Amino acid sequence: METINHKKSNAASKESKSQKNISHFTDVHGLPCIEKIVSSVEDKPEPISTNITGTIPQWINGNFLRNGPGKFEIGNQSFNHWFDGMALLHQFKISKGKVTYKSRFLSSSSYQSNKEHNRIAVSEFGTVTLPDPCKNFFQRFLSRFELPKPTDNANVSFVTYKGDYYVSTETNVMHKIDPETLETKKQVDWSKFIAVNGATAHPHTEPDGTTYNMGNSYGPKGAHYNIIRVPPTKKTEAETLEGATVFCSIPSTDKGKPSYYHSFAMSENYVVFIEQPIKMDLLKIATGKLTKKSISQGFSWNPKVNTIFHLIHKQTGEVNAIKYVAKPLSTFHQINAYEENGFLVLDMCASDDGQAITNYNVQNLRKSGEALDEVYNTLCRVFPRRFVLPLHVDKNTSYNQNLIHGLDSTATAVRIGKNKVFCTHEDLHGEELHQYGGLEFPQINYGKYNTHRYRYFYGCGFRHLVGDALIKMDLQGKHMKVWKQPGLYPSEPVFVPSPHATEEDDGVVMSVVITPDEDKSTFLLVLNAQTFEELGRAEVPVNIPYGFHGTFHATA
Repeated sequence: METINHKKSNAASKESKSQKNISHFTDVHGLPCIEKIVSSVEDKPEPISTNITGTIPQWINGNFLRNGPGKFEIGNQSFNHWFDGMALLHQFKISKGKVTYKSRFLSSSSYQSNKEHNRIAVSEFGTVTLPDPCKNFFQRFLSRFELPKPTDNANVSFVTYKGDYYVSTETNVMHKIDPETLETKKQVDWSKFIAVNGATAHPHTEPDGTTYNMGNSYGPKGAHYNIIRVPPTKKTEAETLEGATVFCSIPSTDKGKPSYYHSFAMSENYVVFIEQPIKMDLLKIATGKLTKKSISQGFSWNPKVNTIFHLIHKQTGEVNAIKYVAKPLSTFHQINAYEENGFLVLDMCASDDGQAITNYNVQNLRKSGEALDEVYNTLCRVFPRRFVLPLHVDKNTSYNQNLIHGLDSTATAVRIGKNKVFCTHEDLHGEELHQYGGLEFPQINYGKYNTHRYRYFYGCGFRHLVGDALIKMDLQGKHMKVWKQPGLYPSEPVFVPSPHATEEDDGVVMSVVITPDEDKSTFLLVLNAQTFEELGRAEVPVNIPYGFHGTFHATA
């Protein structure tokens, strides 16, 4: 039986291991092994019927698309990190209460090269490719001095630009995908359109289809964070990112060690970039082939550096002169952001430690017993938090007092310098969330409530290394509803509004649930979003690895 105790402070709970002090954030024992969740599978490009239990609402018509790693070994070589696995695209086609499933490996250059050579031929986030054994010694020696070629293994998410579907990772290359067949249609390189070296897998889209994203660029003057705008529509059927522009460029605080960011926030008038103290050592990354170090080994957490919130006005491209700072934090996913009464409300999933990203290697995910418990206990829990940023700070604004008023929030914002405001957060949860291991993979009713005041968000509870519960959070009173069953591991929940919905939570929440204890028993779960009770499930007679992100593509 699994037990869990949460430690208020990790200062007294450190032990020496390999000459390093390792912090322990929880005291969990008896976690079940989830090795099958990170096991390689074969793709299933032809539709497979599912077994329906309960009822799938008749009004749901479309494709629930998912992305994530599906192959962790090439030949006799293995990838090191969870983020490295070859992208496997999934489709649950829902129509008139019936569901079929298919999957297809992304036909990326990385996948094709690996397949052709029957070895890992392209480096990934946590894996460095070895020199080609077919080359002679001198050629192999010289190859170590080449800059690493960015992977196009887009295994993070499905995204849309100009109405077309793409799969994305965080490099400069995406792939246009047919959402009906899952076939790879076209490779698209950001750097052919704008001066960036990559872009996030989490763009934001306006109601009219205009899309915003962020990407880094590296030059003689150091690293810059770039805000990208992509037009809402195509002028010709064949076009992709034509018309994309960089409308703001922010220099990194540390020129040679920019901050890592997985996503960003957007309100009605602002893009919010969170410069967090997870640092990327560009020299280490650029010389990785020579030193045999992976990209992940160029990442580090610097708890002595504060977090900075940068506000960029979407119409003018100007960066707000005020720097909003907070204690060191790590955030991968934001929940929502909106403006109210002269304040910008910024909600995110965050933790007080930024070392988790390097701990999610395949070896750790496949551990069992005390070794597995140790991995979990050294990962800081992630919780939903709210920051409130005052938008109107000028020469008349008071120093050293809380500037937040007229909002029902315990967050604070104190002016500590001419152009500096120090912020503390409000917890967007009660004590109950601790027993579910915090919350990640947050989702909202995006189409109607992104950039607006909202009441509900959904996410995965993390009382394991992956999600093991689905949670609905009600911000009025911070009450929770939970779906959880032993031995089941639900993925990121996606909200789909019902036709003619009048309430924010009128619709369903869908999640792909993985069952590592049983063979070929994965299922698509459909919950009533209001009651959080199960409506139905569609069982798939195949094994599916635990994935990252997904979306629902409605069809007529």
